Amino acid sequence: MTGKVAFVSGGASGIGRAAALAYAAAGAHVALGDVDEAGAADVAALIEQGGGQALALPLDVRDPAQVEAAIARTVERFGRLDAACNAAGIQGPLLAAGDYPEQDWEAVIGINLTGVWSCMKHELAAMVASGGGAIVNISSNFGLVGSESMPAYCASKHGVIGLSKSAALDYAKRGVRVNALCPGATRTPLIDKIFADDPGRGEQLVAQIEAALPMGRMAEADEVAQAVVWLCSDQAAMVTGAILSVDGGYVAR
Repeated sequence: MTGKVAFVSGGASGIGRAAALAYAAAGAHVALGDVDEAGAADVAALIEQGGGQALALPLDVRDPAQVEAAIARTVERFGRLDAACNAAGIQGPLLAAGDYPEQDWEAVIGINLTGVWSCMKHELAAMVASGGGAIVNISSNFGLVGSESMPAYCASKHGVIGLSKSAALDYAKRGVRVNALCPGATRTPLIDKIFADDPGRGEQLVAQIEAALPMGRMAEADEVAQAVVWLCSDQAAMVTGAILSVDGGYVAR
């Protein structure tokens, strides 16, 4: 991806952070946005320390003005947009559908689904103007199967898959590929926080998760990020509208 320009939402931590670093390692200039502005700045600094070019941006994907400004600043700084990974997301509380608070439903759907669409809206326009590109939307293994007590999360991640397929069809002849990536259990700051808050519970939770995975372990964020970079590279030139699971075999059962 040498010389290409990539944008990442949710780039301060987790899969978004790993994607930003992986894009840079592959030679891309990287713009990354997050509500955690300090965290985004730290990732940009890491990229620049490694000899790359990076731009950290304030970004709440629920704010259309911030989304538009982030993509505009990316193009202003680097001159074009070739790749994007829409990774901003939250889990929300673990409650049954009938008990789910409306404000939490709106927050999860607003960030995980509407936020992805909002980013895509401006990424697509910038990529068409640049002559083409590739977008990877981060869904989840729970975008393919259900899970107890995660109604908003499952609904939002299923929605990301439908959105990605529709956009892939709309832009297939306009030079932009759109795919959805479905990670399974991945070591991120959320898991680290569980360990820090309650080591005993954290170990038990990880053991339960890993027991459900055919490969017997959780993914590292960098392993998911490598799939993001591949989907945005010329090696995946004929891949659009695809739903790629990176989940250790979870949904194969």
